[in-house]
Amino acid sequence: MNRRRGHEEEDGYERLHRKRRRVSENQEIEDRLESLIYRVGEKSSSSLESNLEGLASVLEADLSTFRVKILRILTECAIRMPEKCTIYATLVGLLNAKNYNFGGEFVDYIVKTFKENLKTGKWNAARYCLRFISDLVNCHVLAASSLLTLLETLVNCANEDNVPQVRRDWFVFAVLSALPWVGRELYEKKESQLDHLLVTIEVFLNKRSKKHWPALRVWSADSPHVQEEYLDCLWAQIKKLRQDNWSEKHIPRPYLAFDSILCEALQHTLPTIQPPPHNEGDAYPMPRVVFRMFDYTDCPEGPVLPGAHSIERFLIEEHLHNIIEAHHLERKECAAQLLCFPYKAKIPLEYCIVEVIFAELFNLPRPRYLEICYGSILIELCKLQPSTMPQVLAQATEILFLRIDTMNVACFDRFVNWFSYHLSNFQYRWSWEDWEACVSLDLDHPKPRFIREVLGKCMRLSYHQRIKDMMPESFASYVPPKPEPVYKYSVEGADIAPSDYHLFRSMVHALSEQLFTSYEDTKNWVDSWLASKDKEFFRLGIRTLPERWKKVVASDRQYFD
Repeated sequence: MNRRRGHEEEDGYERLHRKRRRVSENQEIEDRLESLIYRVGEKSSSSLESNLEGLASVLEADLSTFRVKILRILTECAIRMPEKCTIYATLVGLLNAKNYNFGGEFVDYIVKTFKENLKTGKWNAARYCLRFISDLVNCHVLAASSLLTLLETLVNCANEDNVPQVRRDWFVFAVLSALPWVGRELYEKKESQLDHLLVTIEVFLNKRSKKHWPALRVWSADSPHVQEEYLDCLWAQIKKLRQDNWSEKHIPRPYLAFDSILCEALQHTLPTIQPPPHNEGDAYPMPRVVFRMFDYTDCPEGPVLPGAHSIERFLIEEHLHNIIEAHHLERKECAAQLLCFPYKAKIPLEYCIVEVIFAELFNLPRPRYLEICYGSILIELCKLQPSTMPQVLAQATEILFLRIDTMNVACFDRFVNWFSYHLSNFQYRWSWEDWEACVSLDLDHPKPRFIREVLGKCMRLSYHQRIKDMMPESFASYVPPKPEPVYKYSVEGADIAPSDYHLFRSMVHALSEQLFTSYEDTKNWVDSWLASKDKEFFRLGIRTLPERWKKVVASDRQYFD
């Protein structure tokens, strides 16, 4: 029996060992698949097309074992890395061409995720889901008519009654922001339905209230750059894209290389999607005004900055905002990622980055992150790109200073905080002589006030003599006065302060010649000093206390200095 039990135990250990080994092997394969999917599209010695083709074959071979894992990873990638939307859409298209059933399962999974994001109020994730669903039309995974039905359903939510305008705005914004990816495909296959959708959107925008617009403007004047409400600006960009036959120059479209394969695949249709109704506790993205600081005339020779109403401007800015959102907690990584923008050869990248960062800093009513976050990212950008970024930032500062007369008060304060912090990290160097004309202005004019407040902040970050030495003589009146200590009990009249109980005024004279090096020295001196006073000293203080309090009451409890 003992020998049999021993054999049984050994068999049990062997089974457990084999099970653990299988789990370990499966985990390794899952990790490898996850790494391959996440990294596709990164720089490689092979072309993107060959990488996609190879990855599709690898995933197809593992579908039977890791189907759910692959569905989840692909969906997460589409939401978390929207800049690689077309890459993952192409990958799904290739898998659909190889395995039609998997394509249907993926459509069901992404639709389920879209509904969950709408229900839980994850509006950015829902918008990226919609973009990915739209891009699946380009890869022949979904029928164009099916997508248009969904878009019409979402736009119809803009006509709901008794719901906040921000809810109606979001549905229209989500549809408009998906059109740059799929507009051309819909135009070629379902032009009349697309035109009807755009007319419905235009009717909504024409009757939409914009009472919030004046309160969200950084400047009260529209010169030299018009400050457009975000939906109006995007609508103008979509109309310009429509005039250009839905052709843009920014979105990579790797599925074009596989057109012959994808065209042969069977397409799926979307199930009926009905957005959840509004609930009282729902919070929607707030409206905003599009911040503009540069145009093509501000940029030197080189790549041309896209116009304010070109769809490329929207796509570039959204991509940069996404990079900041993903990396804002790590300023060095964030700066590096911004400078590694994939299409930097086609645009004046430094100007785009600076404009986007100031757009976030001056966002009203409050910025997305702490103000110091943006200041620290700009400092890292200057360190990483010392040949160009400091010059662009100086140019931006000059533009902001020239327009400061009409700047919103909250943005004025943020500008002061950022500029003083930035100067403190670069030895307080600035060409103050260029602003010498401000000396002749009234001290309460925004420009002199800005300089005075910046110097006040700088002195808190440094010391008075440093600030005094760095300023030209003509700005001497703007330098804050040297801070001096005020000894409360040594000034004339301090004997009638309500906190002065006879004791401290006498003690302060004795303390003037003392120098303590430790807590024990201080305690011993105080004990010794108190012991040296006779009873009459304390009796006098108690007797005179009511008279002193009468003076305090007569002076309405104010201190006398």
